Amino acid sequence: MSVVSLSRQDEIGIITVDNPPVNALSHAVREGIVSCLAEANADDAIRAIVLQCAGRTFIAGADITEFGKPMKEPYLPDVVNELADSPKLTFAAIHGTALGGGFEIAMGCHYRIALRSAKVGLPEVKLGLLPGAGGTQRLPRLIGVPDALRLIVSGQPISARHAGELGAIDRTVADNLLEGAIEFAHDLVATQAPPRKVSARVIEAEEFDDDFYDEFRRSIARKARGYFAPERIIRAVRAAAELPFGEGLERERDLFLECMASTESKALRYQFFAERQAARIPDVPHDIPVRPVERVAVIGAGTMGGGIAMNFASLGIPVQIVDVDEAAIGKGLAIVRKNYERGVKKGRMTADQLEQVMGLFEPVTDYAQLSDADLVIEAVFENMALKKEIFGKLDAACKPGAILATNTSTLDVDEIAAATGRPQDVIGLHFFSPANIMRLLEIVRGKETSGEVLQTCIRLAKKIRKVGVVSGVCYGFIGNRMLAGYHREAWMMILEGAKVEQVDKALFDFGMPMGPLAVSDLAGIDVGARIREERRAAGNWPDDERFGLIPDRLYRLGRYGQKTGAGFYRYEEGSRTPAPDPEVAALIAEEAGRLGIEQRDISDEEIVSRCVYPLINEGARILEEGIALRASDIDVVWVNGYGFPPYRGGPMFYADTVGVARVYETICRYRDTLDRGHGYWEPAPLLEKLARKGGQFTG
Repeated sequence: MSVVSLSRQDEIGIITVDNPPVNALSHAVREGIVSCLAEANADDAIRAIVLQCAGRTFIAGADITEFGKPMKEPYLPDVVNELADSPKLTFAAIHGTALGGGFEIAMGCHYRIALRSAKVGLPEVKLGLLPGAGGTQRLPRLIGVPDALRLIVSGQPISARHAGELGAIDRTVADNLLEGAIEFAHDLVATQAPPRKVSARVIEAEEFDDDFYDEFRRSIARKARGYFAPERIIRAVRAAAELPFGEGLERERDLFLECMASTESKALRYQFFAERQAARIPDVPHDIPVRPVERVAVIGAGTMGGGIAMNFASLGIPVQIVDVDEAAIGKGLAIVRKNYERGVKKGRMTADQLEQVMGLFEPVTDYAQLSDADLVIEAVFENMALKKEIFGKLDAACKPGAILATNTSTLDVDEIAAATGRPQDVIGLHFFSPANIMRLLEIVRGKETSGEVLQTCIRLAKKIRKVGVVSGVCYGFIGNRMLAGYHREAWMMILEGAKVEQVDKALFDFGMPMGPLAVSDLAGIDVGARIREERRAAGNWPDDERFGLIPDRLYRLGRYGQKTGAGFYRYEEGSRTPAPDPEVAALIAEEAGRLGIEQRDISDEEIVSRCVYPLINEGARILEEGIALRASDIDVVWVNGYGFPPYRGGPMFYADTVGVARVYETICRYRDTLDRGHGYWEPAPLLEKLARKGGQFTG
């Protein structure tokens, strides 16, 4: 059966795309549209042509299964041009989403009608690309240069109603889309309206001078930092304003190819597929039965517990909040309410919806009340004894088959599971703070966690709009285990002569949202100090006074970071802007002198390699040990949980970009010059193996 068909209703030809699930622009779809369009134009009984889609959406974009493969004719720009050049009126009837090439197809038609519930957009920038089938040339002609720039550079879809207000949609209807499109076509045929080509519209280019484009660049500078595609989008849209349509298309094509060849786009496309791959677990069938999760309980009403609970309540799932007393729960729910109130102020929800969602939270102080919970997530302080005590209580209180999850960020999930009589039902669900916002969810699979429980949690992650990545059990799992070396080298380098602000700026310029020392101030130096104390008590800390020395000194001085107005930096009252502190510089110099460390100038290049290469080295060990299934899983964790720049793909993809052999050689050099016998820079066997064979982590 063809994925594109032509039918006729009176004098209106109807081309229907039926390529489930999202009517992606596969070769068969492109070929089918061109073929049906030619057939309709050759039929004298047809006077206008409506392009519609079956199923739940209009054309939602490119066919991702064709990514990275040679394209076959007809190419998408040719399909769009065929619709635009049709001698008979063409209409796009849009429902669901018309994104990327789907929206470009619609803009190629002479007229556009949409359900009011539909959305349109050009999200190519999210893959490091720009629209390559005339989107940068047609959209400015439809809605003007300023709005087109904002829409294409953001990549965010807009409602059909908004698109209509801007001029991209000609008519919207509440329902009966095909009937509305046919009526629209009849109306214009009756008036003998000629084809209306978007390409014929003229933009008054003199309205948009150098200052206009420079101001737009400044307005997006923070979000576009480090990205390649936004500047090419600006140049393409400017071409629409200043060049004839045909020349503008050529300019768009050249800029599209520049983007396609960029490391940024390769990294973003890699991340796109990596996120989807992360949900596939080789030894757990996708169709394994999963458990229903209709009632959730969260142990701990603190910031983390409240944020976790919001993920479920926002979907209409009732949540029990458990803590020692009503006062603690009330304090936690007050923070939750404030979070939702921000959503009301931003128009994301109404006041009535806020009250409805708050009604889904049930305060609980007695574990016996958790007997109906399908999923319980423990989110208390990182203390093994406390967590084991709680899981013993949950084992006694919860029904058979309930999933018992710990939000631990570092501790042994198997040891926690052993505190119950049902280790097969225990799993780690490591949310990242703020838990109601951060996309990453590390799903920690214990040695006895059942496949059913694992698959349930993988699907649940998607349901609550998280990117779930499965990790094995080890200290810190994937992300926090790797983080140790990142912070270690930042602490070492300030002792060796690098300025606090220099370390942070070098990594900020690399693409991190904040440098590691500023992050410590934000998270709380006291939090890290307590974790180090517990690790030392457990004998899980290197015998090296340098490791953690400066943050521990700051902790003992009561400098906890932003919360106390002083940490690695100082903060003016009420401000979160870090300012270099001479007292900290003096403290560092004093400790370096005491330890006999000769301070020197350290380059930004060394700062980046010494902080980032430990991530790669530890990632290699994590792969060897089977803690992570794939290098791409590690990259998904670091991009979504730790702010590693998406346009660099993640630590393991970045290693391949730099060259695994170069990374290995640099690590060996640091081992020989910096290690002092502690083994920090001993290269992982997998890293050495790949370097010697010319291999890659992600190839």
